Amino acid sequence: MAAVAQSVWGALRPRYSLLSFSLRTSPRLLCIATQQKNTGPNLEEDQSQSQNEQKVEPSSAEKFLTEEKAKLEEQLKEVTDKYKRALADAENVRQRSQKLVEEAKLYGIQSFCKDLLEVADILEKATESVPKEEIKDENPHLKSLYEGLVMTEVQIQKVFKKHGLLRLNPVGAKFDPYEHEALFHAPMEGKEPGTIALVSKIGYKLHGRTLRPALVGVVKDA
Repeated sequence: MAAVAQSVWGALRPRYSLLSFSLRTSPRLLCIATQQKNTGPNLEEDQSQSQNEQKVEPSSAEKFLTEEKAKLEEQLKEVTDKYKRALADAENVRQRSQKLVEEAKLYGIQSFCKDLLEVADILEKATESVPKEEIKDENPHLKSLYEGLVMTEVQIQKVFKKHGLLRLNPVGAKFDPYEHEALFHAPMEGKEPGTIALVSKIGYKLHGRTLRPALVGVVKDA
């Protein structure tokens, strides 16, 4: 009897060991399966949420970059406008400075010319005061003096012209308040009203600008 039981036990022992091993490992397998079952959908949800966040984040970044781009473009436009205005102001200053320099070159001798005009007036009066009937070979000294005065007057007018200083002898011309100064107005037969009948003192212009107006008498209506 004991021998039979022993042989039965020997036959069942391998199966019992396998069953016992299965029972010991099955809870772990069950736990792992349960965890996988529980974490499977959650993992998919996490992945889906992560993908959604990834989808949202680029759009937010694009919006931020777009706003920054607009701001930078606006700043660039403002800086460009300021730069252009600065260039325009600098060019205006340069042109004004150049004009002032040119005017200084042209009219820097203005006061000097005014002083020389007095000399020219004296020479003119000196030549006019010499009696023409006395200028003869019998009076060589007076003749030489007169010719010297005339030559000096001609030479000084050449110098004036060289430097842009021109005479104004407007007899018969229309009265111009920018070039002439009226000493009197008087009716004169055969003269058109508003014209200049008499020049008391010669005027001068320096490079087109009136340096000294001519002193004149103007014809008026009778």
